[in-house]
Amino acid sequence: MTISGVGGRTSYIGTGILNLRSQLDTLTQQLSSGKIGNTYSALGSGASLSIALRAQITTVASYADTATNLNTRIGVANLSLQRLVAIGTEVKGAAVSAGGNFDNTGQTPGQKTASLNFFDSVDMLNARSGDRYLFSGRATDTAPVAPADQIMNGNGAAIAGLKQVIAERNTADLGVNNNGRVGTTVGAPTTTTVAITEEDMTPAPPAAASPFGMKMASISTTIAGASVTQPSAATPQQKSMSVNLGTSTPQVGDQVKVTMTMPDGTTEDIVLTASDKTPLPANSFAIGAADPSATPPVTAAEATAINLNTALGSAMKDLANGPMVAASAIEAGENFFDQPPLRVGSTPAGSATTLVAGDASNTVIWYNGEQDSAANGAARGAAVSQIDTSITVQYGARADEQALRNQLQTVAVFAAVAVDANRLSDPDYAKSANAQITALNQRVAQNLADVPGQQTVENIQADFAGAQAAIKSSTDRQVQTKAMAQTMLDSIEGINNDEVATKILALQTALQASYQTTSTLYQMSLVKFL
Repeated sequence: MTISGVGGRTSYIGTGILNLRSQLDTLTQQLSSGKIGNTYSALGSGASLSIALRAQITTVASYADTATNLNTRIGVANLSLQRLVAIGTEVKGAAVSAGGNFDNTGQTPGQKTASLNFFDSVDMLNARSGDRYLFSGRATDTAPVAPADQIMNGNGAAIAGLKQVIAERNTADLGVNNNGRVGTTVGAPTTTTVAITEEDMTPAPPAAASPFGMKMASISTTIAGASVTQPSAATPQQKSMSVNLGTSTPQVGDQVKVTMTMPDGTTEDIVLTASDKTPLPANSFAIGAADPSATPPVTAAEATAINLNTALGSAMKDLANGPMVAASAIEAGENFFDQPPLRVGSTPAGSATTLVAGDASNTVIWYNGEQDSAANGAARGAAVSQIDTSITVQYGARADEQALRNQLQTVAVFAAVAVDANRLSDPDYAKSANAQITALNQRVAQNLADVPGQQTVENIQADFAGAQAAIKSSTDRQVQTKAMAQTMLDSIEGINNDEVATKILALQTALQASYQTTSTLYQMSLVKFL
């Protein structure tokens, strides 16, 4: 009788055990990982959908990272803008409430406030998020605004700052006679005519109209029988206007009003009132008396014209050394903050006739970021990021935007102007100094006020708020999208823990039985079999 060996009979049992062990290992790995498998092949027909869902989740995560970075950058920029709004309010308030109480530096407390706020403003405009300057447009690696001290005081003797540009412009606007380049004369064309002439220069007027000094706007009078001649463009290099009393003698209370345009484009009025009082009140001219014994005889109108000419000349000089100085400083600030900056075009500045462009070799260039120009587009477009599949936000900013430049420029000029404190004991100089600061306060407050149609710092904040709202809306939507995609992905790749645990228990039972059977078979011998 032939007896078969156990090896052939048990080989298929060993294979079955290995299969059970493989299944048990797979189920154990699934239970520990929570996934069907480590490869897409384990997913069967769900593999392609799993790949698509994972790509969607990855894309949403990248948008979330972008949103975090954008919110950080916009948040930092907004903090700077909030401070700038507060600075504008503080300086405007200081200008409105400031008086003429000068300290030993020749400045008022309001100007001291402006000086501190100017340095703070420069810091705000040079704000960074990480390694990115936020107010440089696309030039994110360049600090947009020059150091505050350099802007004010220059960079060495050869490179002028704002204070030097203001001083040069003031000298040019005052002219060689310190009268705003405006003179008054009596006797042309008649002895009862008082004329006011621009560009009262020595020895002769310039060949073309200059941008410096006071310019004539209009003249009027309430004197019955008198006539006026308005400024004409026939001789733009030296305009004139006049009042001719003729044979009229002014009555007490009659007025002559002259309106002059200041270097910054604002206007100032001189109103002189006819008076017969002694001493003569301020802002008035004496009604003259006829002097038939003079050679030649002088009529009352001629005597009055002489008195009016004297009063106008004095008033023009007060205007030139008072409000015009403030207007000159404001215009010098406009020149300095231009791109490129403009400087008085010749030396000595009292005789200048033109403005010329400065450059980095002779003038501090206050803004070094991307230029705000038509070619570069709107400032917000200087930084664009995609926050969703088809949604982008713009959050760029430039320190030379109208609202930011206007405020920085105004605060800087307010902080830069100073009178000569050593001369304040002189009543005439003190009068001019008080007129200067009063006019400067008015202009600073006006320039910091909101103007309909012009950009404000709050407008920039509103743009940023809109960008943040778009980011939040997209982020909220993406959170929901990611949650739904993750749920679907889990249903494809995930397992039912209870089901897998039950299968593991069943396999463990089957393996135990197989192990016992195989063990019994391998322990059999011929003796045991017989």
